[in-house]
Amino acid sequence: MNAMISVRGVSKHYETSRGIVKSLDNVDLDVAQGEFITLVGPSGCGKSTMLNLMAGLLAPTSGSVLVNDREVTGPGPDRGVIFQQYALFPWLTAQQNVEFGLQLQKIKKKEREEIAQHYLELVGLGDFAKALPKELSGGMKQRCAIARAYAVNPSILLMDEPFGALDALTRVNMQENLLETWQKERRTAVFITHDVDEAVFLANRVVVMSPRPGRISEIVDVPLAYPRTEEMRLSSEFAELRARVWRGVHHQPEQKSA
Repeated sequence: MNAMISVRGVSKHYETSRGIVKSLDNVDLDVAQGEFITLVGPSGCGKSTMLNLMAGLLAPTSGSVLVNDREVTGPGPDRGVIFQQYALFPWLTAQQNVEFGLQLQKIKKKEREEIAQHYLELVGLGDFAKALPKELSGGMKQRCAIARAYAVNPSILLMDEPFGALDALTRVNMQENLLETWQKERRTAVFITHDVDEAVFLANRVVVMSPRPGRISEIVDVPLAYPRTEEMRLSSEFAELRARVWRGVHHQPEQKSA
């Protein structure tokens, strides 16, 4: 496998008033170029810590994270990060929000506008370029955040429960929209979720993490073809995969840290 992201023997410990907390313990993971993986596991198992290490927002206590065989030492333009909070600038229009990272890259105005419009169209917001965030629904704000992440042309998208605050119907629509966008661009994607259905529907592989200290307990291949459809969600194959991931998440014994 041609690994775009390599996690090698990574542990992450935090010092707290109650002593050392082990968030991750000796984790190994490879993510292939163009692959879409999801991370699931109990609350507090280190999913967000893992993503923040990949993003360069945290440094491991031991081990290393590599992107294209280079050790991650901080954030970089090759990795776009999308959080549950939309983090849009309320005083900027949708287009201006998407252009923001391009402006930091000193890209000229006309080219910025063309790139922003392209990605707004890609996520279905072409008609809302001039709208302020307060004029957008929750799903539309998150699509704008996705367009902004795409616009700076990262090779990797890192997403931490981006649809967690959305209602069920909007969430399903956003999953389908995200996959449609991903199929056109084929960026390497790492997506954290608590929702087992979402994890199976989106991913090539589902990475199941154990209770703290976080370790990878199982990796479930999802051999369903893309594009993923509503009919696929209702299939026996999907149900079997969902059941396997559900058991992996919810039937794990508590671990004792060494």
